[in-house]
Amino acid sequence: MKYENAGEVIPEKLLKEIQKYAAGKLLYIPIGKEKKGWGETTGYRDRLQKRNRMIRNKYAGGMTVSELADEYFLSLDSIKKIIYSKKNDGHMTYAPTVRSAVEYTNIGMLEEWIQCFLQLTLKTDPVLYDFMEEKNVYFGVVKFPLRLVQLDGIEVWGNAIGADEPDETGDHAADLPPLLIQYEEGKFYCIEQKDMLAALKRRKVNAYPTVIVLKETADYKRFMKHYGNVLFFIDRT
Repeated sequence: MKYENAGEVIPEKLLKEIQKYAAGKLLYIPIGKEKKGWGETTGYRDRLQKRNRMIRNKYAGGMTVSELADEYFLSLDSIKKIIYSKKNDGHMTYAPTVRSAVEYTNIGMLEEWIQCFLQLTLKTDPVLYDFMEEKNVYFGVVKFPLRLVQLDGIEVWGNAIGADEPDETGDHAADLPPLLIQYEEGKFYCIEQKDMLAALKRRKVNAYPTVIVLKETADYKRFMKHYGNVLFFIDRT
């Protein structure tokens, strides 16, 4: 067993108390009852559980074992073991709804929800997968005023509302997807869901559940200064 200098690992006040009882003695300090499990200290186990949840969600959403193996750089057998494992690691089923996005947010998996939404629901062109880059910060799910979104390329004229357009009123709103809005250089842009935004505009919806995608450090600081404390989170408890 490697010896450590107590003066280097124990706070000064605590060290003085110990010296009253055991100065100069060789002590063994047992590990407390709240011993950390494997991987808890580094966070590796948590990341592994999140990855496995995503693999199950994507498989349930239609991705094949081969596609998942390529995406996660795992063998086919490893993917199958994850998919068919009976171990309970807090698995949550993905759905393209505000309700599902909030549930994922509450357990720290908003980024994973966005990944499922882009791949499984929107079937986004890989060019737009920069939504999922590690440098991104995701702020939401918040009630967001749609008047702030830039309308470039979005037609909102006309009074007719199609039967398949979103009804954001009442509990039904929780069964619709949130908007993904990108914040860049002080402006908000709708990248993927322009038809949905146009429909909400036609309905004269003032605010709608939204996830803000922030890309640069400067943008994040600017956003937090002007909007960080004024937007209301949706049911984060």
